[in-house]
Amino acid sequence: MNTSTEELNIIKTVLEFCESGTTQLQSDVMLNPVNNYTDTEHVNLEINTLFRNFPIIVGYAEQLKEAGQYLTHNETGIPILVTRNRTNEVKAFINVCRHRGARVVNEPCGKANTVSCPYHGWTYDLNGNLRGMRQPAGFDGVDKNTHGLVELPAFEQFGLIWVQPKPSDEKIDIQSWLAPMAEQLTSLNLESHTMFRQWSLNLDMNWHIALEGFLETYHFCSAHKNTACASYLDNQSPFLDKYPHVRNAVPLARITKLKEQDPETWDYRSNFMTQNYIFPCNFIQVMTDHVYIHTVIPTGPDSCVFKSVMLIPESALTEKAQKYWQANYDVVRSVFDEDFEIGEGIQKGFATKVNTNFIFGRFEAGLQLAQKALDDALKGHLTVPQMR
Repeated sequence: MNTSTEELNIIKTVLEFCESGTTQLQSDVMLNPVNNYTDTEHVNLEINTLFRNFPIIVGYAEQLKEAGQYLTHNETGIPILVTRNRTNEVKAFINVCRHRGARVVNEPCGKANTVSCPYHGWTYDLNGNLRGMRQPAGFDGVDKNTHGLVELPAFEQFGLIWVQPKPSDEKIDIQSWLAPMAEQLTSLNLESHTMFRQWSLNLDMNWHIALEGFLETYHFCSAHKNTACASYLDNQSPFLDKYPHVRNAVPLARITKLKEQDPETWDYRSNFMTQNYIFPCNFIQVMTDHVYIHTVIPTGPDSCVFKSVMLIPESALTEKAQKYWQANYDVVRSVFDEDFEIGEGIQKGFATKVNTNFIFGRFEAGLQLAQKALDDALKGHLTVPQMR
C-alpha cells in the first residue's frame, strides 16, 4: 500500500462529504460561451496555440522499447515520426521528406535502421539525418547536413512519450511542466505496464465536449445510470488544482467502509478512479488495477479524434486474464459510447442557437479549472517553462 499524504487528505475529504452530505464547491458558476464550441476561427486558434506550443502524449514507452523502433502520429495536423535511436534517446521529427514533401513513413509503427521516403527513396537515419539520395549526381550543391528531417521537441517521462508538434530553438523544461502531477505519475510505474488495447474514434463533436466528460462527475447517475452510476459516489469528487493540470479523484461507493478502519490502513487506489487531466488534451485515467491514456484532438469546430491506450500491469498470458481485462475494456467502451452519443447530440443542438453560454456549476470544479488554463494559454498568459 502506497498512499501519499495528498491521497490520505483526499480520503478524509470524501468521508467528510459523506458525513455532511456536501461536496466541493467553487465560489461561483462559470459561463463558457457556446461560440467556443462552434466558431471555426476559435478552433483554429486552439489548434495553432494549444496543439503547437504545448507537449502532448503521442505514445507509450513500450512502443519504443528497442533501438530502431518508431511510431507515427498524424492527428494534430502535423505528421509526426518518433524514433528511438542507437543511444536509447527518443527523437521526434516532422514526418515530411526534405526533397518533395512526401510522408516518409506511412506505417503506424515498425523497426528499422533507416527510413526511406516512398516517393524518391531519400533515406534518413534514426536521428533524422539525411543519409542517402538516389542518383546523387543530380543533386550537386545540395547540402545533406541541412536537409535532415525537421526535429520536434520530444521527451520520455513517466513511461510516456511526449512531443511538442512545432519546432523550437528553446528547450522545454518538461520536468517543471509536469511537476504538479509528478508524485502520482511516478507512483504508477507505467514503465512496467504493457498495452492491452488501443483504439481511435472519429467523433462528430467539438473536442471540448469530449474533454469535459472527464472533468465532472455530475453526469454519472443520469448518463450512466445502468453502468457507472452504481459503482461511484454521486457527485462527491474532490478536484485538486494542479495548474494547468487537474486531479479528479472519483470515489468508489465502497469508500464509506473506511470510516470503520484505522486511517493508517487506508488505501487510496483501491477506493478511487482518478482522472488526471494533463493540459491541454490528455487524461491519465487510473483505475484500481490498470490505467488508460486518453487524448482528445480537434479536427474542426464540429469534429475531433479520441485516442486511447489501455495499460495493464503485466501481459495477459492466460485465458482467465484475457477474459478479465477484456471485461474491463468492454465496460469502459460502453460508458464512453454513452458519453459520445450524448456529445454528438449536443453538437447537433448548436444549430438551434438556444444557448449563448454553457453553465459550469459550482461543483463542476474540473470544468472551471481546465477552462481557466485553456483561456490563459489562448491569451498568451500560460506557456511551457523553458530550460535556463
